[in-house]
Amino acid sequence: MIDRSVYQFTVHGLDGEELNLLKYKNTVLLIVNIASECGFTSQLKDLEALREAFSGQDFEILAFPSNDFGGQEPLEGEAIRDFCQKNYEVNFPVLDKIRVRGPYAHPLYKFLVDKKLNGHVGVSPRWNFHKYLINRQGEVIDFFYPFTKPNSSRMRKRINKLLNTKVV
Repeated sequence: MIDRSVYQFTVHGLDGEELNLLKYKNTVLLIVNIASECGFTSQLKDLEALREAFSGQDFEILAFPSNDFGGQEPLEGEAIRDFCQKNYEVNFPVLDKIRVRGPYAHPLYKFLVDKKLNGHVGVSPRWNFHKYLINRQGEVIDFFYPFTKPNSSRMRKRINKLLNTKVV
């Protein structure tokens, strides 16, 4: 049987520590590729506001810095976390810088973009701040293009619907 959940993956924090995504079982996730020098970087503030709006409701945002689009993430390690916290007061997990497209993409992103693997979505990030919505079972349910703001009613409604769906 094919595992169609993100729980099969381990990622790394900016400090190099391993993080098994199974930690987020029964949590609605929004996975986003970010960059500090992108025109969409101000969405970090909106993402934090979204996290706060759903605080206490088993919702989390996982941010993955990536330099895949226009070389817009020149920072490394702790400098990325410092940038996000000092400029945008980000409190959600900002994980290790990874590749999100192409043959060297991180296995998590290879899974997120391939409908044959995840069962629902077959869309690769087209730029920084592409967002994938994951349900409580770890399944990729939806995606949002970079120009979709985190505080959009469409995104909030989708998250709210998933949060109000009972885990079977």
